[in-house]
Order: sequence, then structure tokens, then C-alpha cells
Amino acid sequence: MRTIQLQKPGGLDRLQVTDTERRAPRRGEIVVRVGASSLNFHDYAVVMGMIPTPDGRVPMSDGAGEVIEVGEDVTEFAVGDKVVSTFFPHWMDGEPEREVMGDVPGDMADGFAREYVTNAATAFTRAPTGFSDAEAATLTCAGLTAWRALVVNGQVRAGDTVLVQGTGGVSIFALQFAKAAGATVIATSSSDEKLERLRAMGADHLINYKTQENWGEVARGMTGGRGVDHVVEIGGSGTMPQSIVATRTGGHIALIGVLAGIGGHVPTVMVMHNNQRIIGLTVGARRHQQDMIRAIEANGIRPVIDRHFPLEQIADAFRHQESGKHFGKIVLDI
Repeated sequence: MRTIQLQKPGGLDRLQVTDTERRAPRRGEIVVRVGASSLNFHDYAVVMGMIPTPDGRVPMSDGAGEVIEVGEDVTEFAVGDKVVSTFFPHWMDGEPEREVMGDVPGDMADGFAREYVTNAATAFTRAPTGFSDAEAATLTCAGLTAWRALVVNGQVRAGDTVLVQGTGGVSIFALQFAKAAGATVIATSSSDEKLERLRAMGADHLINYKTQENWGEVARGMTGGRGVDHVVEIGGSGTMPQSIVATRTGGHIALIGVLAGIGGHVPTVMVMHNNQRIIGLTVGARRHQQDMIRAIEANGIRPVIDRHFPLEQIADAFRHQESGKHFGKIVLDI
């Protein structure tokens, strides 16, 4: 089968197309013909060597496709079923524990940049009915991160105000989930063109953070001075101070990214004074994914896909991600 392998020490020029053998399923396992994968910052960090992996690692954490073979004792899936991978293959349900947050595909184990994957049946869930492989492949990391941030941890409800940052996969899913819950959404971007696209998707208020550097105060003003109930924080320390300003007393900040920096000043006194909750999170459990998929089907939510690239052009896909020009998810067609 065609397989992408990353040679140490990493870099886009170290991604090689190779030929490997697929493995037959053992007891409790299934074989999936992978139809698509999608790019996340985590995958970029792996291929660039920021997250060290063994030589020859197969990248990509997200994968969706069709079951073509089942091992003994597999009852949840049958040949022909459409499935999507989970980010943490051993985290079934409950609170996060270090013991179940291992073997992340494309990082701690070989990932989905290949034509076939053999793994435990419990490392997959069913895909939403009617979704293409490309659409389903966007859910594993970006979709579930947004879902856990707002629904599981934030318990978002109708009438809440949610602030989302930028136009990457997590932020757009957060916009969609927030609107489905009946929340008001404030969206930020450095591009007026992208902001108008967010408006078309249902964003209620728009802020260009390049022209309005004090966007936290601007967002607070949009709530009549109360502050937002939830922030989906993808920037990290670079944007956290403004997010704290934007958030109401007792509000919730979901810390899911570090795109704007991993170090810097954070006004912890303001967090304490305002009794704010900052919750760090990395994706979610299999049960969360199953709940999310039911909600997606019930609300008719469809992922936003920016561009498709064939598997062999994986380096070009990551270059497109580097450019920051994308709106939504970037997909590898396998």
C-alpha cells in the first residue's frame, strides 16, 4: 500500500512516499480502507520535528474510511461500514487519565497517511450518515476539540455568548456548535474577507483583531459590558490577556492551542478576581465523539473544507496550512 513516512529529524522535505504491507486483523480489530485524512497543527508539529517521533513514522492523526475486514469478536462494525478514527484510541469515556491518553496516531503510533489501517475496533466510531470520507476525517481532532470545549466542559446553552478566534477547523466547528446550541457568537480574524464568510455562517458580531488590538474590550462591549460566557482560545499566551478581558465574571476559557505563543504575560490576578475558569484540553474521549456525531446528524452540521490534496502532495498541503490562507479544514484524499 502507498504510505507516507517521515524521516528524522523531520521537515517537509523528509516526507517520503513508500510501499508497505497492511496487517491482517487480530481478535477485536478491524481493517479500514482509508479514504481521507485532515491536517491539524498537531500533525504539522510532528512533520516539522517539533514533536520528535521514531524514524519512519507514518503521520496524520485523523482518518476516515470503510471497513473491509473484521477480526474475531468484533460485533460493533461490519464490512462496508463507514468509520472515523479517534484521537486517543484507549480513552473510551470518563475523565482524562494519563494512562489512556497514549498511542495517538501519527505521533505515538503510526497514523493515517496510508491506504489501509488495522487497529482495534474501539479506536473508531461510526461516521455521520451521509458524510464523505473527507468530511468525516475533519471530526477526529478539530471537531471533537470544539465539542468538548463548549459542550462537555463549557456546558454551553441557549443565550450564552461564545467568542471564537480565527478561521481554522476548531474555531469554525465551535461557531457551528455554538449556533446549534442557540448561543450568540463573536468571531475574530485579521481578514475582513474571512470575517464576512463567518458572518454568512451565522456569526453575530465580528472583530478584526489587527485593526482593533484591544479586541477583548471590544468583545466585552458587544455584551453590554457583562463579558462573554465562553472563549475558545487557540492563541495561547499571545491572545490570553485579551481573552481574559473579554470574559465575564465566572466565565469559561477553553485553552486548546498555542498558535500565538507558549510563553508571556498572563494577568492571573484578573482571572482570580473574576473567578474565571481556564480549562486546558486535548481533544476528547470516544464517548464524546459518539455524542458529537449524534448532534451533528440531528442539527445537519457539515464541515467546512478549504482544499483537497492527494496523498502524494502532503508536503504541499502543509505548505498551504503554513500560509494561513485557509478557511476551514485541509484534507488529504487517500
